[in-house]
Amino acid sequence: MSNKIIIAIDGFSSCGKSTLAKALAAKLEYVFIDTGAMYRAIALYFLRNHISFQDETAIVKALNNIKLHFEYNSNTLKSDMFLNGENVELLIREMQVSSKVSEVAAIAAVRDFAVAQQQAMGQQKGIVMDGRDIGTVVFPNAELKIFVTAQPEIRANRRYLELQATDPSITMEAVAENLQHRDHIDSTREHSPLKQAEDALVLDNSNIDRAAQFEIAFNWAKESIDKSKSL
Repeated sequence: MSNKIIIAIDGFSSCGKSTLAKALAAKLEYVFIDTGAMYRAIALYFLRNHISFQDETAIVKALNNIKLHFEYNSNTLKSDMFLNGENVELLIREMQVSSKVSEVAAIAAVRDFAVAQQQAMGQQKGIVMDGRDIGTVVFPNAELKIFVTAQPEIRANRRYLELQATDPSITMEAVAENLQHRDHIDSTREHSPLKQAEDALVLDNSNIDRAAQFEIAFNWAKESIDKSKSL
């Protein structure tokens, strides 16, 4: 599998996109780029610095002061998100950021800022990137596009169990409301809304486990890599 491709994985919140992307990247020895972490880090910066989501001038100025990069963590065996030199991997997963990230990601200037960095990261190929608009905007010519989906109640339960480990006070109702809110913003925003690319392969993981999901996606990846070799 020396001929490397770009794998774009899109879908709604809490569908397991990042889990799948990380697993594929590890198996293929590709670079995993967590675009959601990038938007979360930007949202964290805005919250910390009291940047109004409606103040375009302040947003552009703030973006000029933001530097994002990933560093591999040998303890967790994954890449952590760094914001201006600070490891914010845990901070960006908290509900305070989760409740605002879709609003921040809907801002045109923010998306332009992030997409430019994401496209630069993929110039050499050999990457797996997950997000909302990877197959439609960031890499419309990606050799493999996967659209991950699951039933809303299953997604809410998965997210609830994940958050409960760090925040025992969280409720299922709060999680479900947050996901519904994010889905609405992601799907209806004017700039780069979440939608399935016409040539994306749909992976509904409502009733399958991670192993089965990986097997399906990995077979698709092998087929796409083999196809690219023959071109």
